[in-house]
Amino acid sequence: MEATGTWEGGHRTRLSDGRGHEVVVDLPLDEGGQDVGPSALELQVLALAGCISTIFLLVARRRRISLSSLVVHLEAHRPPGAATLTSVDGTFKVTTTHSLEEVSTALSITLRTCPVGVLFEQARVPVHVRPIVVPPTPPLTEPSLR
Repeated sequence: MEATGTWEGGHRTRLSDGRGHEVVVDLPLDEGGQDVGPSALELQVLALAGCISTIFLLVARRRRISLSSLVVHLEAHRPPGAATLTSVDGTFKVTTTHSLEEVSTALSITLRTCPVGVLFEQARVPVHVRPIVVPPTPPLTEPSLR
């Protein structure tokens, strides 16, 4: 893995992974930036959400958990004056016919093995994610004409 950051002026930096993918980080307007991209710290929380989603899909496949949708919503907390994040809370909403227990077990495995989550753990930033299971809606059927 590699990363290259190229300053583009102000607080804006273009990041490249060396495989052709780029993202721009910047600060919000109220912090002196132009708000043309997430901040580097926000990018860490975005990476955590992406990692949880990706690893859960891998775990679900192994555990034969089928799903039709998945949404990870995280809120990171950084109190005024704190150097960095102090905690992350969120929800993990999945549409599936499987039980909350099955999803919770897979999510627990996910949170223990997600590489980005491991970094948060090593930094002693607790991550709490609550699973929500939504049953799929039955397909609409045409009313019978009798």
